[in-house]
Amino acid sequence: MTQQLARPSTPGTAEQPSLWRNRNFMLLWSGQTVSELGTRISGIAVPLLAANDLRASVFQISLLTTLAWLPYLFFSLPAGVLADRVDQRRVMIVCDLGRMALMLSLPVVALLGGLTLGYLYAVVGLSGALTVLFTVAYRSRLPGLVPAGQLVDANGKLGMSQEFAELVGVSLGGALIALVGAARTFVGNALAFLVSAVTLALLRPGPGGRRGAGRTEDRVPLRVALTGGLGFIRRQRILLGILACTTTSNFFVMASGSIEITFMVRELHATPVLVGLVYAGSALGGLAAGAAARRLSRRIGSARIIWVAMAAPGPLYLLLPLARPGWGLLLYGIGLAAFSANTVLFNAAAMSYRQRVTPAGLLGRVNAAFLWVCYGVIPLGALFGGVLGSQLGLRPALWICVLGTWSAALFVVCSPLRRMRDMPVT
Repeated sequence: MTQQLARPSTPGTAEQPSLWRNRNFMLLWSGQTVSELGTRISGIAVPLLAANDLRASVFQISLLTTLAWLPYLFFSLPAGVLADRVDQRRVMIVCDLGRMALMLSLPVVALLGGLTLGYLYAVVGLSGALTVLFTVAYRSRLPGLVPAGQLVDANGKLGMSQEFAELVGVSLGGALIALVGAARTFVGNALAFLVSAVTLALLRPGPGGRRGAGRTEDRVPLRVALTGGLGFIRRQRILLGILACTTTSNFFVMASGSIEITFMVRELHATPVLVGLVYAGSALGGLAAGAAARRLSRRIGSARIIWVAMAAPGPLYLLLPLARPGWGLLLYGIGLAAFSANTVLFNAAAMSYRQRVTPAGLLGRVNAAFLWVCYGVIPLGALFGGVLGSQLGLRPALWICVLGTWSAALFVVCSPLRRMRDMPVT
C-alpha cells in the first residue's frame, strides 16, 4: 500500500476527551508503569544475584545481558505473526503471568538451595522471549484503545513511565536488595507483572483486540507471513526512513553507552554516587519530553515533530565529549538528558505514525520487524563502542558516537516528512 501524504489532520476537528478520562488507556498506563519499575529493579538484581550469590565471573555476568537481548533476534518476527492472528490482550496477560512465574521461581529455587547460574540463564532467556511477545502485542493493541489523534500523547505517556522507572528503579532496587537480598527482590518484580496482568484483564473489549479467524492473511504460508512486515516497510518510504534512523541511532547510542561509565569514572573522575546522580538527572529530560509530547505535537505538527525531535537536540549531544572533571560533569548530565528527551519524543511520534499508517491486520508484523532490526544492532553497537574506546581512547570514541547518533536524523530530515506538518488522516 503506497502511503498517501496529501491530507493532514484537519485542524478544526473536535477535541477528543482527555486520555486521563480514557479508562482503558489509564489501566494500560498504570499497569505498564508498575511493570517497568519492576523490570528496572530486576535489571540490577539479576547481575548482583549472579555476582554475589553465584560467584559468577565478569564474562558470565555479561552473558546475562546478551541473553536478555537475543530473543529480539530470534522471536520478533514470529511474535508479529502471532500478534496479528490472536487476541492481543490475552497474549499480553499470558506473557505477564509467565514472567511472574519465572521471577517467583528464583527466590523459591534459591530457598531450596538449587539456584545455579544455568537456571538463572534459563529464566533470563525465557523472560526475554515473553517480553518480546508482550512488546509486539501491546504496541499493536494501543491504536484500539485511544483515538488516532491521541496516539502521540499516549505513546509519550508510556515513554514517561519508562523514564520514571529509570529514575527511581535503580535506587529502589538497591534499597530492596540491601533489605531482603537479591533473590527475594524478585518477589516484588513478580508482583509488578501481576499488577500489569490484572489491569489488562480489566480492559473493556474494543476494536483491534481480537483478530478474526479465517482471514486471507491467516492462510498464507508462514514464511510469507514472517516477512510481511518487512515487505510493507520496504514499500513505505517514510517508514523505511524511520527504521533506518532508529537503527542508526540505536547502534551509536549503545556504542556510547558501552563506554560512558568508564568515561565518567576515568576521564571525569566521577564517584559512583555522582554517576548515579547523572543518570537520575538525565531521566528528567525524558519525563519532561513525555509530559510535553501532546503540546509539542500540536505546536510543531504531528509528523514534523518526528524529524525535529531527532535533529534539534543534536548540539547538546556534543556536551558529552566536551565534559571535564568537576563541574564539567554537569555538561555530561545535560547531554544525557537531551538523549533521554529525544528518545521519548521521537519514539512517541514515530511509533504513532507507524500505528496510524499500518493496516490493523499487519501492525503486529510491522512492529515486530522494527524490533528485529532496531534491537538486533544493539549488541553490535556495544561491541563497536568497546573497540573504539580501546583503540582510539574514550574521548575520541565518544566524539564518533555522538556525531553518529546525530547523523541518524538525516534519514528522516531527508524524507517526505520534511514537507509534512501532520500525519495523514486514515
